[in-house]
Order: sequence, then structure tokens, then C-alpha cells
Amino acid sequence: MEDNKMAVLLLEDGTVYKGVAIGKIGTTTGEIAFNTGMTGYQEVFTDPSYYGQILIMTTAHIGNYGVHKEEVESEGMKIAGMVIKKFSDGFSRPSGDKSLQESMVDNGKVGISDIDTRALVRHIRDKGAMNAIISSEITDVAILKDMLKDIPSMTGLELSSKVAAKVAYESKTENSKFKVALLDFGVKNSIVSCLVERGCHVKVFPLDATIGEINEFNPHGYMLSNGPGDPSALPKSISLVGEIVKLNKPIFGICLGHQILGLSQGLKTEKMFNGHRGINHPIKNLITGKGEITSQNHGFVISKESIEENQNIELTHIHLNDDTVAGIALKDKKVFSVQYHPEASAGPHDSRYLFDQFIDNMKNN
Repeated sequence: MEDNKMAVLLLEDGTVYKGVAIGKIGTTTGEIAFNTGMTGYQEVFTDPSYYGQILIMTTAHIGNYGVHKEEVESEGMKIAGMVIKKFSDGFSRPSGDKSLQESMVDNGKVGISDIDTRALVRHIRDKGAMNAIISSEITDVAILKDMLKDIPSMTGLELSSKVAAKVAYESKTENSKFKVALLDFGVKNSIVSCLVERGCHVKVFPLDATIGEINEFNPHGYMLSNGPGDPSALPKSISLVGEIVKLNKPIFGICLGHQILGLSQGLKTEKMFNGHRGINHPIKNLITGKGEITSQNHGFVISKESIEENQNIELTHIHLNDDTVAGIALKDKKVFSVQYHPEASAGPHDSRYLFDQFIDNMKNN
């Protein structure tokens, strides 16, 4: 990090913030969003679902415990850029491998610190999601405005192909009991781990895999992973998931996989005003009546009205802050999905029972 080199953050509505450059000196663009989690920044930054987004961390201090090679959710940082208040160039964690600054440079990530993130988040809460640009090499706002005009909206944007596996790969233990075909839209490593820990032989398939290629594996069940972008921009995947549903085998969908499952059954999705990103979101399980504190990261959601119009879809989970759809199930099959992240890395493990539910469905199918 160059000492006190200036950086500029420009929002699509013309709002300008000036701060200090962190990470790589350069320019980056994307949709700006905020995460309210107070820990787990490394897992957040490496989550493929954040691809294409400039992320504000609402916790005041970021970087203070460095990075650890075993706490990544993919092969590298996936955020487009970083906005924080106080950046720690060094770190105090004895087991840390390197500083966040070193990791940002290694991953080619641009960021800005020393701005009023509370004011910025309030602004976005009022105005809604929008595109933004960070630059530590261009400080002329007029030039940045011209550059920002060319950035596409997240609505209609297909991003999964940028982060999903290009070739199939497998993960298992010696005593694996169940074969799970995981359709990769941008999967987190922790999702695969949660399945393997429960005795699953997981084969991760690229999102362009055919139903024939997937079924050569002869799976007991199917996992639909998380990922970035607009679910409606994946018509081939929606069609593929529709074919998989017809096989009458257990299916478990998470986040983008949940939305694609819904679209395959005739439901609709919509862009949220701000989205949900953090590790303290309250969910109610409508089947058990119990509450869960969950980890979330999404800017799209299944329309509740479209569920009411579909007789074969059951609403299973609801977000208690805004009453949005947090989980669905098909009434005539062992197929269910949730909008949040039950693997919760980082976050509370209240929802990991959903992996056990998936395992039970494969046992009893």
C-alpha cells in the first residue's frame, strides 16, 4: 500500500467519496453492495457469489487478522473491489499467512479506505443498488463518469460462467455412501466440504454439462450451488434443472441454485432494492416454527406472488426482516432449496441441518 495515495469512489448517481488507496493501484468497476458481517472477511472476499461487486464492509476494522490459506472459499478473491473505513496493513494473528494488503495485490484487487462507510451505506439504503467505480490511478471525476457509463447493470447479467468450474472434478472420502452431482454456478468450497463430511462422494459439474453427462455418474441426489449474477440470464441451466427435477431424485439448492430451481418450476425472480449480505439475518422455518440466524449474500429473490400462484410449491422459510422468500419445497418430490447459505462460512451454523435433511432424503428415496 502506497502511503496515503488518494483513491476516488464514484457512484452511478454522481456521489463522490475520496479516501486512501489500498490493494493494487488501478481502477475497478461493479455494482456496489454492503456486507454487515463482523468477521469472516476472507471467506466473503473469496465467495464466487460476489463476483462483479464492489463490496463495502460495514465493520470498521478490516485486515487486522490477515489471511489464512485454509479459510478461502475459492481459488482467489472474487469481489470486484473493496470499500472500508479502517484498513490494517499488518496483522496480529499468529497463524496468518500474509497481510490482506499482500493478498489484494496478489489477486489484483483495487480498494479504498478512510471514508465514512456509515454515510455511504445509509446512502445506498436510501437510493438502492447501483454501479460504482474505484480508482487510485485516475482522480478526474469527469473521466470516471464517462467510464462508469459503460458498465452494464446487474439485471440481466450472466456471471456464473466467469467463476464456475470449466471441467468436472470430484471430492470424497474412503467411506462415501452417497453420490451427489453438484451443478456449479460458483460454488463455495464449504458447501462441498459439508457434503463430503456427511459421507458424500461429490462430483462437481460445469454449468454447461448435459443431463447425459451428469447421469453417467449415477448420483443419488443433486446439489444446485450458489453463484453470482441474474438467475434469469441462465436459460440453459433453468432448462437443465427442470430436466433434473423430472428424475424424481432428491435435490438441494442454495442461493442462485434456489432461484434457478424456482424458475425451472415456473416461478419468477426479481431484483431487490439492496439485497441481503451478512451473517446475522433472521429466518423462520415455517415447517418447524423455529428461527435461524443465517449467512446471506444475494441481490435477487423469488417472487412470493409467483409461489402463491403455483399449487405444487410450498413456502418453507421466510426472512423475518422483510418477509421475502427464504426457502421453498416441491410438494410432490424430495426437492427443496433455500435463499441463504446453510454452510455459513463465515457465520452461525444454525442451518446446517439442511444438509442432514438432504442426506435423509437420499437415504429414504
